[in-house]
Amino acid sequence: MNAKVKTEAKPLKQAMSGAELFIEALKKEEVEVVFGYPGGAVLPLYDALYRNPIRHILARHEQAAIHAAEGYARVAGKPGVVIATSGPGATNLVTGITDAMMDSLPLVVFTGQVATGVIGTDAFQEADVIGITMPITKHNYQVRDLKELPRIIREAFHIATTGRPGPVLIDIPKDIATTISNPEFVTEVDLPGYQPNLTPNVLQVKKLADAIAQAKKPLILAGAGVLHGGASGELLSLAEQMNIPVVNTLLGLGSFPADHPLFLGMGGMHGTYTANMAMYESDLLINIGARFDDRLTGNLQHFAPEALVAHIDIDPAEIGKNVDTHIPIVADAKEALQKLLELDLTEPQANEWRLKVKQNKKEYPLWNSEDEEGISPQRLMETIHEVTDGEAIMTTDVGQHQMWAAQYYGFNKPGRWITSGGLGTMGFGFPAAIGAQIAFPDDTVIAIVGDAGFQMTLQELGLIAELNLPVKIVIYNNEALGMVRQWQETFYEERYSQSLLPCQPDFVKLAEAYGIKGYSVSTEEEAESVLRETLNSREPVLIDCRIKPKEKVYPMIAPGAGLHEMIGVKP
Repeated sequence: MNAKVKTEAKPLKQAMSGAELFIEALKKEEVEVVFGYPGGAVLPLYDALYRNPIRHILARHEQAAIHAAEGYARVAGKPGVVIATSGPGATNLVTGITDAMMDSLPLVVFTGQVATGVIGTDAFQEADVIGITMPITKHNYQVRDLKELPRIIREAFHIATTGRPGPVLIDIPKDIATTISNPEFVTEVDLPGYQPNLTPNVLQVKKLADAIAQAKKPLILAGAGVLHGGASGELLSLAEQMNIPVVNTLLGLGSFPADHPLFLGMGGMHGTYTANMAMYESDLLINIGARFDDRLTGNLQHFAPEALVAHIDIDPAEIGKNVDTHIPIVADAKEALQKLLELDLTEPQANEWRLKVKQNKKEYPLWNSEDEEGISPQRLMETIHEVTDGEAIMTTDVGQHQMWAAQYYGFNKPGRWITSGGLGTMGFGFPAAIGAQIAFPDDTVIAIVGDAGFQMTLQELGLIAELNLPVKIVIYNNEALGMVRQWQETFYEERYSQSLLPCQPDFVKLAEAYGIKGYSVSTEEEAESVLRETLNSREPVLIDCRIKPKEKVYPMIAPGAGLHEMIGVKP
């Protein structure tokens, strides 16, 4: 890829303040919406926003602002833009920045900073945001010269959205925002040290083609890189033409249709028996855009021990990092699959393998217990799928409800699934749903949250009430930190240390306090009735669902165990 990206040169006709240049730069990047929270160091930026037609979404907390920007970026195909003030405003973004870095989401984050003359003096609301965020951003900048601001903003958007996407932060001192100048906007981005490789090595692609022809137990592992690269169509073509089964990672869900006969489900710690055994037994594992994290692989000594591993990834640092790779292909997923499909491919002779995984899929389905009163969380998710025809945009927090959503909703197309994968951030789901709803105002957006995680960002009820955003909040309420409780029951002899939450707000009254409709349901019949009444409405709704309190997520791979050593499997 050429590091020089041409842009239109357009000298400014009149002198502008740094804040006005900031607005002009956002317009040039075609930014339609920003998420943020004002404060002293960014007041000049907000004053410029007041006089310009870029939509601003005022979150009730900076963490919610950046999670909303993540949700927006995940489905909109555009970078999420965030503004926060200096000091605590900036540090409140750290969790979201890290989350975006782990999950490869394009964000451009603007933080205010104290004036350049007092940087380093422990001035009021000063924090070293550059030092704090250096390990958790793709790149970061502090503007020290107003003439550099247009160039820096242009570079930031380029870096955030190319190669492996990620967050870029720009720290703007207050005096830079108020200084008057007349610089020209840059005519090109020139970053010699930043040259993402999009095009695959042809010889490596041919090696993969040869490996496919010779395989007896081929398997495709599809991760989020397929979605980021817009390669779902190519993935479907390869799987169908070569008749190869497909497993998704958690973040790859939706890249391959869940109702397709070749789909084996999600792999990893709470993946299906069929998916995990297929990875364990395969002789050719084609990884497309997944990073082989520990929740997927389990014990590395037992991960695909007999497989020739091919890995297509745009980030060369991921290839060979955790799993030995025999056919490395550094490239954009779409371009790599297009080059592969252009070859004269030979379908592998793998009929016995296909029959085996098909039989496993039939004999070892997902299951739920019948020995406890309350709403089955699995059945609840199936009902949500039925009511929405599988077309809703689903966001989640992290925990049991997240895994039940991943297992049971069934994502048949891209852009319907938003969750926190690598960082596992509680409080993510509700604000992420807000960002998704901003991106697609006419779609049904459902936030699946636990009763614990929801309490971390529930203040954003004020935002959806103010904007009348029709976000649907479905609380999986088991009065506990559900996944923590499951681990304590399974591995800590039922010592429930600080994982039970018997004292909770009345969520229905809380919703009503914000002018939002609220419902509480405790039976599956009540749940289905309320879901059918509300999920496709055009107003915000909160539904408190009292699920079976001790239900576990199965299958499960215990820490240190291999893919083939799942617990909670029933034929």
